[in-house]
Amino acid sequence: MRPKSSATKTSIFKTLGPGFLLAGAAIGVSHLVQATRAGADYGFLLLWVLILACITKYPFLEFGPRYAAGTGNHLITGYKKLGKFPYWTFIVITVGSMFIIQAAVTIVTAGLAERLFRLGLSSFTWSFIIIGICIALLLIGKYPALDKTMKSIVSLLGLATLTAVILAFGDGRLENAIAIETPDVWNKLGIAFIISFMGWMPIPLDASVWHSIWTKEKAIGNKRKTTLKEAFFDFNVGYLAAAIIGLLFFLMGALIMFGSGISFSGSGVEFSGQLIDLYGETLGDWSKPLIGIAAFIAMLSTTLAVTDAFPRVLSEIFAEEKPEWKEDQKWKTYKLNVFIIPVLSLLILYFFTASFTVLIDLATALSFLSAPFLGWFNYRLVTGDQMAKADRPGKKYKVFSLICLVVLVIFNLLYIYTLIQQ
Repeated sequence: MRPKSSATKTSIFKTLGPGFLLAGAAIGVSHLVQATRAGADYGFLLLWVLILACITKYPFLEFGPRYAAGTGNHLITGYKKLGKFPYWTFIVITVGSMFIIQAAVTIVTAGLAERLFRLGLSSFTWSFIIIGICIALLLIGKYPALDKTMKSIVSLLGLATLTAVILAFGDGRLENAIAIETPDVWNKLGIAFIISFMGWMPIPLDASVWHSIWTKEKAIGNKRKTTLKEAFFDFNVGYLAAAIIGLLFFLMGALIMFGSGISFSGSGVEFSGQLIDLYGETLGDWSKPLIGIAAFIAMLSTTLAVTDAFPRVLSEIFAEEKPEWKEDQKWKTYKLNVFIIPVLSLLILYFFTASFTVLIDLATALSFLSAPFLGWFNYRLVTGDQMAKADRPGKKYKVFSLICLVVLVIFNLLYIYTLIQQ
């Protein structure tokens, strides 16, 4: 049965949620570390990279909820219908990166928690506490609790970050940041950073699959299919929030850290600590809790979203292989994976601490190199026979999407070039 073509404002706002989950997943290391560092190291010079990344990834991430609203299925089902190559490419990307990503976001969140609350607990102790809270929320409250919690978290994060940036502007830092000469970015190190920055801003393209699953879950909760209008509105709200908050973190780096003369750490926790300390030096110690809360909330939102996303993706993959499964069997698989993935991730972190940076680089490379493939798969799904003609993108949007795909391919080639040159 097709959804009704019109939707009241009440029904549109009721379907808001998956977009906030996407924003929560996006606003993590890419924003707190990468975006802030771009401003800290290069001032306003790399603003164009942030904008280009958000524009070129927009259509392929939007195709996730579009497909879910148009077909009632998530992208994993679509990939399987496209053939073995799209289906197994996504599975390899997911399995190859999920443990490392889960470990990375959790340990950074744990470090910020100790810096904020100062209870004298180790990063691993904080990691288990944070994971425990996330698991309890997901298993007890299920999707509705995740939905409501993420709306609150993203809203609070946006307010805290905006306040911090306004304070920085009010301190007269803008004139100083503009007056300082920017360093050369067109060298091996600079190009490598641009590619890394763009690769994770605002979020890797495999998150389009997460969004399609969350859109389907939202429809199940509402007991009706989500219309294309509702899905589009929800996505735009979440994506715009992720892009604006990314810009705010970029501005924090440019206004507070650029030209400070400090050598910034490559560690997410230490870098965040430097950002907090610089705020204290610039605006006063009273400002440290504000930026500390913003940094912690940014990483907590990512940890919560990731803790839900990977188990949900795996349960859907298993369900694709077992068509006879019912919802209760998928839920049992989800519950099992929501414990297994975080525990294995922390074990990997514990035993491979010395080489963890290498593991993160591998996961980053896998996500980055797969972006054009996933973009092309998503494009084929929403422009093909699986979608009703009325729900497919228009001609201009198709051209725009293909231009964006070409840009992703170009940056992939640049990424490969920098790897060869190292």
